[in-house]
Amino acid sequence: MFAVIKAGGKQYRVAAEDKIKIDGIDREPGDIVEFGEVLMLGGDNPQVGAPTISGAMVAGEVLQHTRGEKVIAFKKRRRKNSRRKRGYRHDFTVIRITEILTDGKKPSAVAKPRPEPKPKAAKPEGEETETKAAKGKAPAKKAAAKKPAAKKAPAKKAAKPAAKGKKK
Repeated sequence: MFAVIKAGGKQYRVAAEDKIKIDGIDREPGDIVEFGEVLMLGGDNPQVGAPTISGAMVAGEVLQHTRGEKVIAFKKRRRKNSRRKRGYRHDFTVIRITEILTDGKKPSAVAKPRPEPKPKAAKPEGEETETKAAKGKAPAKKAAAKKPAAKKAPAKKAAKPAAKGKKK
């Protein structure tokens, strides 16, 4: 099932577990956000709102706050020695859609827990000491093989002075 929502003057097509970037909102990471303006619900029996669907809601969790790429506004007035350079970065909020609700249902109070990565298996004590000892010592460097001495270039012969006089 998917939904088309309106947030910050823009429309987004979302489904469960999607991540979207919307204009910055004042919520802390981990908070639940509700989008009440659902314009369309899709799936087996699609519904189109006029302008919105009553009783439909989309819930999401704030993941992080980011900023967009820098946009440079450079203005120059030629032959006037006048120029202005301004940079701008837009603020975004990354949201993960948790659920799409219909019939006036309320979102769950807490975000769905994400599975935590499993800790690495502990090694037996004998193996740990061996690896620590091996890490402590740097491997011995092999003696570099001696290169043969570079051959010297043959000496240049001295040029004979040019004979002054007529050419034959």
